[in-house]
This record gives sequence, structure tokens and C-alpha cells, in this order.
Amino acid sequence: MARLSHPALEAWGEALGRELRAPRVVTLAGEVGAGKTTLVQAICRGYGVHDAVTSPTFALVHEYAGAVTPVYHLDLYRLRDRRDLLHLGWDELMSASAIVLVEWPERAGDEIPTDAMRIVLSHVADRDDVRDLEAHG
Repeated sequence: MARLSHPALEAWGEALGRELRAPRVVTLAGEVGAGKTTLVQAICRGYGVHDAVTSPTFALVHEYAGAVTPVYHLDLYRLRDRRDLLHLGWDELMSASAIVLVEWPERAGDEIPTDAMRIVLSHVADRDDVRDLEAHG
């Protein structure tokens, strides 16, 4: 586990973005306000996305042009259940030659690929500018 300031979290995300190769699924879990979208923005910058990266909470999926392949940014927070994944084109997204960044992956249950990189962000008590980060895969 790493304890990172906001600038260090962004630097970590940009470095990850530079290292990612498609196809790759990366999940980002954590409480509301933990920094998931901030980290997605940094990963996208590192991967060569020049568009403004925003939270797809209402659209559920945003597509961005990366330097090499597309980047799909999914926010599953508003899903009612796993059946809603079908309406997103889940199977196509998971098999795309792209970088797929998934916020609130627990909403997808066991539909997340087993080889996905899993990132968990947590608030640090009494430190609004610091987050704990765990990354696996």
C-alpha cells in the first residue's frame, strides 16, 4: 500500500498510463470522493489522451482517443444490477483492443475479467490531501 499526496497520486497515475498496453482493464474502487476520477484523468494523460476527461456518472461510458488505442471510462455507480451491463455493451468493451477504466467495479460483480488490474483508493483520516492506494495485477 502506498500513501500518496494529491500531486503524487497524479504522478503515479500518469506513470501507469505511460506503461499501459491495450487490451487492458483497470478497475478503480473506493468511497465517494476518494479520487477515482482524478486518477482516471491522470492515467488518461499518461496514455496520451488530450480531451478533457470527466466523470461519466450519467452517461455511464465515455470514449477518449488515446495515442495508440481508445480509452473507455466507465462509471458503474448508477447501475441497478448486473443486467444493466448488457445495455452498456459490456462484453464488447471487455474484449476491445483498448484501455478500459472501470469506476465502481463492485457493481459488475463477477463480470470483471480475472486478469484486470485492481486499484483501491481510501481516504486517510484527518488528511484531505492524502490517499492510500493499493494496486494489484
